[in-house]
Amino acid sequence: MREALPGEWHYRFEIDDRTISGKTQTKLQLLAVRRVKDRINRELKRNAESES
Repeated sequence: MREALPGEWHYRFEIDDRTISGKTQTKLQLLAVRRVKDRINRELKRNAESES
């Protein structure tokens, strides 16, 4: 995760063979980290449900 512009954070992560990227807007780095963690958890849950 990196700050592209003041208050705009870009992220990229991989789950299996998929690369997921996006951005979130906040001035606080810790809030940006929290939002990305939440996104990762949603993707992991979605992946687990599709395998069931």
